[in-house]
This record gives sequence, C-alpha cells and structure tokens, in this order.
Amino acid sequence: MQGILQSILGPRVPAQELESHRGRYVVPNLILSLARVLLLVSIFFPYWHMELQAPQYPDGLYLTAHVNYLSGDVDEIDGLNHYIGMRKLEDAASLERATAVWMILAMTLLMEGAAAVHSPWALVLVLPAVLFPAGFIADLQFWLASHGHNLDPKAPLSSSVKPFVPPALGTGVIGQFKTIATLGSGWWLSLGGSVLTLVALIFHRRAYKPLRDSARQEVATCAA
Repeated sequence: MQGILQSILGPRVPAQELESHRGRYVVPNLILSLARVLLLVSIFFPYWHMELQAPQYPDGLYLTAHVNYLSGDVDEIDGLNHYIGMRKLEDAASLERATAVWMILAMTLLMEGAAAVHSPWALVLVLPAVLFPAGFIADLQFWLASHGHNLDPKAPLSSSVKPFVPPALGTGVIGQFKTIATLGSGWWLSLGGSVLTLVALIFHRRAYKPLRDSARQEVATCAA
C-alpha cells in the first residue's frame, strides 16, 4: 500500500536540491495557484451571452448565463419560445447549474492536491479543470439542441417551425428570430485557468521527471 501511495505521490525533493534549485520547484506551484484563482473568480462572472432579435422587440432581448443561474429577459424569451413549442430556459441544465459552484470548488481542491503530487498522476487531478471550458460549451450546445429538437407539437406555431439547433456560438436564424451568442468574461477566465494549468504541467514535468528517472535508476542499480 505504501509503495502504491509513493508511486502516486512521486519522489520527494531532497533538501539540498530544493535549496540549490528552489525556483525550479516553486514555479509550477505558483502557476497552478494562479490558475486556481482564475477558475474560482470565474464563478462571479457571466459565462455566456445571447441576444435574441425579434420583430416584436426592436431593441432585442438579452440572456446571460452564469455557471449557476440565468439572468436577463428570461421570461420574455420563454414567452416567445412558447409559441413554437420550446421548453423553458430554466429546464435546461438544471442539474449543472445546481452543482456548478461545488464542481468548480472540487476542481480547485484537486488542483491544489496536484501541487503535492510529483508524478504523472498530477495530470489526472487537474484534467477536469483543463477540460472544463470546452465541457461548458459542449454541455450548452447539447441543451440547445435538445430544446430545439423537442418542440411541443401542440404549440400555436409548431407547424411553422421545424426542429432546429440554436448555435452556442455565433449567429443563428430561426424563422423571424435571430440569435447572436458570445462567450462571457467568466468563461474566458476559466479558459485562462485551463491554459495556465497546462503551462504548470510543463514546468512540473521539467522539475520532477529528472527526480523520477534518478529514483528508477537507483532501484535498477540496486536490483542488479
């Protein structure tokens, strides 16, 4: 059991080595700390914006999505969607919004744990944070497609609109409606955290791979 734990944690840095090359081992942790801060701060900023242009609303309708709630002209957009049989916006990704903050907190804790792991297992710990920005867009597109393909046939204008896929990014046209979707500052902060995490992994490998290679060489020499 101890051997398995040691293989996961990786080699410890000798005191003399740490004193001689302190920067080599501090830099990965500093970058990873900054990445955690960006991911945490992203919770307080919007991740996605959508403008809906419709003849009834010359000034447009606006929707903003944070990781845990929706804001803007939600009721007005739901009212328009009702006529074509689309479900309410709040019905989409309800589980994701309810757990998003806790998931982000869990990811930051895993990133903090990765700082103490001096082996390739560090990649496993930070992988959720690395994939999170792409996962957000993929999940958003899934729910947009689900809503666009599951229209209520009893809706007043259901016969005039065929199933469709609203784009998560860019411009989409559905009948007389036009949507313009863009990413918010929160998403860009999370992407910054993801990129910094990858940079931290590069410095992490440069710092600890020589120690792992040296430890394996010592074991091979003893075995021989």
